[in-house]
Parts: sequence; C-alpha cells; structure tokens
Amino acid sequence: MHEITKEFRFEAAHTLQRQIAAEASRRIHGHSYRATVTLRGTPDASGMLMDFGRLGQHLAALREALDHRFLDEVEGLGPATLENLACFIWAHLAPACPGLARVAVFRDSEGESCAYSE
Repeated sequence: MHEITKEFRFEAAHTLQRQIAAEASRRIHGHSYRATVTLRGTPDASGMLMDFGRLGQHLAALREALDHRFLDEVEGLGPATLENLACFIWAHLAPACPGLARVAVFRDSEGESCAYSE
C-alpha cells in the first residue's frame, strides 16, 4: 500500500461563536492555514496513485474557493472551525480523488490542527 500527500496554503478571515476568548473570536479576524491531503492505494499501470499534477489542479480549485475569503460566507462550510474546514475539503475532493485517506488542516502559528478520515 502506498500513500501520497500534497499540501496547499490559504489565508482567510472569519468570525466564530465560542465560550473562551469569545469577544476576540466574534470580531472578524484571519488566519494562515495549511492543509494536507493524503491518498492511499495501489499504483495503477502508470506507476502512480494519482498524478501530482492532477491532484494539484484539484487543490488549486479548493484554494481558489478558500483563499482570501470571508469563510463565514463560503457556502456549505458552516462555522469556520478546523473540523468543518477538514470536512469541507474532504467533501470537495472525494468524488475526484479515489483513495482519499486523510485531510488535515493546520494553523501553524497557533500550533493547532485537525485531521479527518472516514
């Protein structure tokens, strides 16, 4: 079994309703995000699980949907938590990426991350 991983980065703003640090979170604020996408499986006749160029095209479309956006307005995302971002990325990639095994979203400046897999 092989795994390949590719990452992309995006900058985005949001608000968040929460109990701790509530006042600052309710105001519009931004983060730098890093996301990794991992595919798992057996390479095909080409010797690849998926061409990294093709995977990069899928990630570029996702980056376009998230980068320099107000995440509160991204349809289908819900509250812009790391958990919801990971599920949003998964839902958009799963149909085009057989063998999708893991999506992780990081806020490196805060030392925080969330990974999603089914």
